[in-house]
Amino acid sequence: MSQILDELFFILQRLSLSSAVDLFLVTLIFFAVLMFIRDTRAMVLLRGILLLYVLISLLVALFDLPAFSWLVRNSIPALLVAIPVIFAPEIRRALERLGRASELFASGLPQPDSQDVIAAVAHAATRLSERRHGALIVLQRLDSLEEFVETGVSLGADVSPEILLQIFYPNTPLHDGAVIIANKRVIGAAAVMPLSSSGVLSASPERQMGLRHRAALGTSEVSDSVALVVSEETGAISVAFGGRMIHRLGRERLEGVLRAFYKPLQGPSGIEDLLTRLFPFLSARQKDITEV
Repeated sequence: MSQILDELFFILQRLSLSSAVDLFLVTLIFFAVLMFIRDTRAMVLLRGILLLYVLISLLVALFDLPAFSWLVRNSIPALLVAIPVIFAPEIRRALERLGRASELFASGLPQPDSQDVIAAVAHAATRLSERRHGALIVLQRLDSLEEFVETGVSLGADVSPEILLQIFYPNTPLHDGAVIIANKRVIGAAAVMPLSSSGVLSASPERQMGLRHRAALGTSEVSDSVALVVSEETGAISVAFGGRMIHRLGRERLEGVLRAFYKPLQGPSGIEDLLTRLFPFLSARQKDITEV
C-alpha cells in the first residue's frame, strides 16, 4: 500500500496544467463516444471487444504463447480497419452532430410560436388515444428528416388536430407510417422510420410495444427529433427523445413534455445549446420533466 501511495504522490507531483488539460480532453472524448453509443448495438459490440482484448492480454502475459502472440500482433491492423466499418452509424451520427453544432448561434431550434404546433399535436394525440387509433408523429428539430419523408408521401399542410385525425383514421391510405412535422407544417406522412435495436423496449416492463414504439425510439436514437406514439392496443401515449421513452402521458403532462423537449421554455446559453445539440438526452435528464 505504501508503495502505491508513493507512486501516486510521484504522479501528482509531475502533474502540470498542460497534463491536466490533456487528461481532461482524453476523458471528454471517451465520454462523448460513450454517450453517442449508449443503449445501442455498438455498446454491446464495444463490451465484447473490450472483454476479448482483456482475455487475450491475460493469455499473452501469463503464458508463453509465441504463435498466438504473433497471430494477435498481425491481427491488430485488420481490427483497426474493421472498427470504422462496425461503428459506421455511430461515427456518422457523431459527425452530423458536430456539423450541427457549428450552427451554434444560428436560429436552429423551433421558434416560440411552435406552441400552436404542440397544442395541436397534444389535442390530436388525446383524441386518437380515446379512439384507440394508433399513431406515430415525429417533430423535427435540428436534424433534417428529409430522407425519411422521401420514403412516404410528401405533404405541405398546416398542422391541425383535424388533419392528424384524418391521416391516422384506420384503413386510410396514409395511416400506416409516421407523420413528420417541421416548421409548423406536416411535411410528410406514411413515412418509414428506423427501428430501434437497442433493447430498451425489450427490457421494459411494458409489453404492449409494437413497431410504432420501436420506430419512435429508433428515430430518437438517430436524430434529435421528438417522436410521439399512440398505442393502437391500449391507447397509451408515449414520447421518445434522445434514445429514451416516457410512457402513459395524459393531456397536460404530454404538453409539458413536448414543450420541454421540442421548444425549451427559456433560450439556452451557448454552452447549453452546444451540449443539447451534441447530446440531446442531456437536456432531457437535466429537465427531468420538472416543468410538467
